[in-house]
Amino acid sequence: MKKTAALSATLAALTLSLCAHADVDVKLGSKERVSRLFAYPNNCNVICFRDWSLEKTVEHYLTQSVQRDGYTSATVHVVNDTNELHAKISGVPDGYGKPLTQLLDAGEKAYDGAKKLNADGKFAYNWYLFLPLGMALENRKSVELLHFPPDYSLTQAQDYLRSATTDRWAALLTDNGIAADQTPAFQTIIDIAPIAAPASAGKDLEGVYGYFNDYQTTMVKEVSLSAKGTSLPMVAFGAPVRSWLKEQYKVEVPVLGLATISPVSGQNVSVIGSNHPSYIWYAADKSNYGGDETKADEAGLKVMGQDLSAACWQAGMGQKPDNDAAALLKQCTTQWQVTRKVETCKLFYTSIRNLTPDQAAAKCRTGAVGRQLDQLRMPLPEMLKKPAA
Repeated sequence: MKKTAALSATLAALTLSLCAHADVDVKLGSKERVSRLFAYPNNCNVICFRDWSLEKTVEHYLTQSVQRDGYTSATVHVVNDTNELHAKISGVPDGYGKPLTQLLDAGEKAYDGAKKLNADGKFAYNWYLFLPLGMALENRKSVELLHFPPDYSLTQAQDYLRSATTDRWAALLTDNGIAADQTPAFQTIIDIAPIAAPASAGKDLEGVYGYFNDYQTTMVKEVSLSAKGTSLPMVAFGAPVRSWLKEQYKVEVPVLGLATISPVSGQNVSVIGSNHPSYIWYAADKSNYGGDETKADEAGLKVMGQDLSAACWQAGMGQKPDNDAAALLKQCTTQWQVTRKVETCKLFYTSIRNLTPDQAAAKCRTGAVGRQLDQLRMPLPEMLKKPAA
């Protein structure tokens, strides 16, 4: 399966390189506009972690985008022409600037929401407005709906896809046959709170979503459509996001539940509910069970099975959007929670408990873990159903 995915990725990259030949000039706006939309300076506190100019900062994020779109030979040069910034992008198809312009226009709505939030005294001193910069703009495969980006993705990594959350989910996609260098195409993120904040800020951000309604709905409309005009599958991560979907689109999406939303009339988007990618570390924390390691492992294995099943659905729908969503989900849950449950167990122990492959294999052969494997399809303990960040 992985060899087939790698071959497909190689052929896709070759096709892209043959098609990408245009020089695109994208008007970004005034220096003031670009500064606020690119959170410039990204990482300065008297001394800048990376002492980049505004132009260099924009080039950095746009280069991430063209690379993640598969245009590996493309170049980006940002110029300031009498206080108006332009991005000159070579080696991409004609029209490539449209999704970038849409993102920045949507970003103005996020900025307006953040200004109102601050005027109401609700914007914390250590929060940053942070748009989903640097992701695939054109060759997207699926959409991930999340809560908020961690602050270090902005201030340290300057990469929206660099976090424990996104890294773990990328690994689950590779476990489901997606080549590692192709996972960014599946991870186009919309955060319902476009605010980079400390990982512990989840509860504080729960009251801000209404300020970003125009931004959220605009992003869902635009990002959930591929460049060819087809609907892309969406994964809703975590309880706050699934609650937001219920409020905004009137759909229930429990973990491994399916729903369909219509961002615009006539457009149907398949959505799967999932745990937050980082939830497993809470679910498998022994302190939640009075130090009982067996119970912690049972809960962790349950979440691992759910997460692998959701990533399997995302990978399959992303590669073939016309798949039967319900049939694919049934196939994925059977695969990871029944047929390959021992592999699910091993992946839990290697990726969450940090055991070696041999140690994990030994764990998964024991009687106690055998009983845990039988719990993969059982409900989680009630105490673990609190909203995840």
